[in-house]
Amino acid sequence: MSFTTESRLTRTSVADGTGLARTRYGTTGRTTVLAVRGVQSWRRLRRTASATARWVGETVTVAGWLMVVTAAAGLVAGLGWGIVELAAAGVAAAVLLVLSIPFLFSARAYEVDLRLEHDRVVAGSPVEGRLVVTNVGSAPALPGRIDVPVGDGIVDVHVPLLRHGHQHTEQVVVPTHRRGVITVGPARTVRGDPLGILKREGTWDDVHTLYVHPVTTTLRSTTTGFIRDLEGSASRSIVDADFSFHAIRPYVPGDSQRQIHWKSTAKTGTLMVRQYEETRRSRMVIALALGDDEHASDEEFELAVSAVASLGIRGIRDGRDVDVVVGGDVPEFARRRVRTIRELTTITARTLLDDLAGVDRSEHVSPLRDAASVAAESHPDVSIAFLVCGSTLTPAQLQSAALAFPADVGVIAVVCSPETEPGFRRLGSMSVLSIGLLDDLRQLLARAAQS
Repeated sequence: MSFTTESRLTRTSVADGTGLARTRYGTTGRTTVLAVRGVQSWRRLRRTASATARWVGETVTVAGWLMVVTAAAGLVAGLGWGIVELAAAGVAAAVLLVLSIPFLFSARAYEVDLRLEHDRVVAGSPVEGRLVVTNVGSAPALPGRIDVPVGDGIVDVHVPLLRHGHQHTEQVVVPTHRRGVITVGPARTVRGDPLGILKREGTWDDVHTLYVHPVTTTLRSTTTGFIRDLEGSASRSIVDADFSFHAIRPYVPGDSQRQIHWKSTAKTGTLMVRQYEETRRSRMVIALALGDDEHASDEEFELAVSAVASLGIRGIRDGRDVDVVVGGDVPEFARRRVRTIRELTTITARTLLDDLAGVDRSEHVSPLRDAASVAAESHPDVSIAFLVCGSTLTPAQLQSAALAFPADVGVIAVVCSPETEPGFRRLGSMSVLSIGLLDDLRQLLARAAQS
């Protein structure tokens, strides 16, 4: 038994003079072509409908939808039932909708230029910006409004009627009462009618980042108690060869003959060799507590950040290796098992202040004890360490954090509490400074260095 099936799409191969075979489809393929074009048209229709719905949702406000409902319901009910009042309300709503449409024209006729005088300031120093709006359209631009996001807030700027090529300049003041990183922009034009029925927005890509640095105080280079020299700072470790002379001791087998002190040998009649104090590069580690439970208030935390900034800037200007560490983010379920830190950028004083502008308290971070422990393991050549925290840490917790460093490392704890009197005390081998104001740090560090 045989079956013959005739395809609706026929194909004929024709050889031309070049020797190449060309394929030509017959007229039975029109159905397939129409199907493909139908699918493409349906997709274009869907995209157009989606874009239209999105435009309507962005353009019509809550008051606009109220007008649409009033116009439709009023006209239908008023004309259908003969209620004059409903018909009048529907006509009025429809008229208002029609009159609000011209206010949407020329929404992109503005050219907006936002400029800030400075991109880095100290907390408490306001920054002034200048917003220049230019009408680049061919026709006069109706009055409008420009919204400039400043951090979590918005600054509204009213723009009057502008003729072609004219400009409008407005001063914008950015408040910087608190340390932080503030994003200014992008500027957004809002075109709409006075009743707020319809609106149209246009956004520019001009975004500025403003760093509000913490307040700092000037510290003297000798306040940390180290001797500044080209080779480094002498430590308490005794070695057989270095730069800083310490004492003379008897010769033991294995000592280098170059270290024999011949004058002492001639006096005592036995071989005597020199001993030295190990000199090392003056590396400073500053650990800042970030936990919510390590500061009693935001004022204490801001004082602690300012103290860290002052210490770090002084160390960088003195040419020391400075490492500023804070506790890293840790999930709540792993806080007892995971220790992590985040090192701030200390290439220059500016980079350090930029990073400090963005630090904030958190509930799920490694405590000061773990941050100090990881920092001591990461920097075995540390010579002095500062532990900066709030008033909620107990002396036992401070001692636990200080024990993370070797015995020959000088550890100073800076307890920040605006409500307490400044003071200095010894807690074992650690010095504890209690500061109520940032200026107290200078005098107390001098006392700690002398002790």
